[in-house]
Amino acid sequence: MKKHTIAIVDDHLLFAQSLGTLINSFPDFEVAYYASHGEELIDKLASQGLPDIILLDINMPIMDGIKTMAWLQQHQPATPVLALSMEDNEEVVMQMLRHGAGGYLLKDIHPKELLKALQSVVDTGFYHSEIVSSAMDAEKAHKDNPDHITDRERQFLKLLCTEMTYKEIADSMNLSPKTIEGYRETLFNKLNVKNRIGLAIYAIKNDIYEV
Repeated sequence: MKKHTIAIVDDHLLFAQSLGTLINSFPDFEVAYYASHGEELIDKLASQGLPDIILLDINMPIMDGIKTMAWLQQHQPATPVLALSMEDNEEVVMQMLRHGAGGYLLKDIHPKELLKALQSVVDTGFYHSEIVSSAMDAEKAHKDNPDHITDRERQFLKLLCTEMTYKEIADSMNLSPKTIEGYRETLFNKLNVKNRIGLAIYAIKNDIYEV
């Protein structure tokens, strides 16, 4: 049976090669090629073809993971991407999700979770790692009917998926910061999520905000 191919995009060669050795030990996966930054990935996509999955680091020279993810969303939106980074910053996670990443993994994950993530991406196109799943009950959000969300709450959800701060959202909606805090807390309770990442994922998965 044909193995699923992986492209690893990471400027730390030793880590990338170690990761490649691990992936090649999985029965159903193999590394197609490596790239050390986004521009090199773009060149290899053209010369060596599309992999089944891209594992994408965030902090890289020349063209970092966020810029690369934005390019992929525009030019190769059907190719699944898993972010793989040491960064656990909420805003970085949200930027990658907004640009269409199918999941976000930390580099210290257990090999079994990596295999689970790769298989999930093959099967469903996405994987909710702990850093994402802790923000929300992913299964509940996927199945929930968003009809009980009010129009103003939907507007708030759309805006929080952007790079606007809560204060900027309040100004845009002509509301006080305290009212916006009230919307946020109400939605935390309604959707059973814990932070802005959870709200953003809910909005994306329920077509309130389109990536």
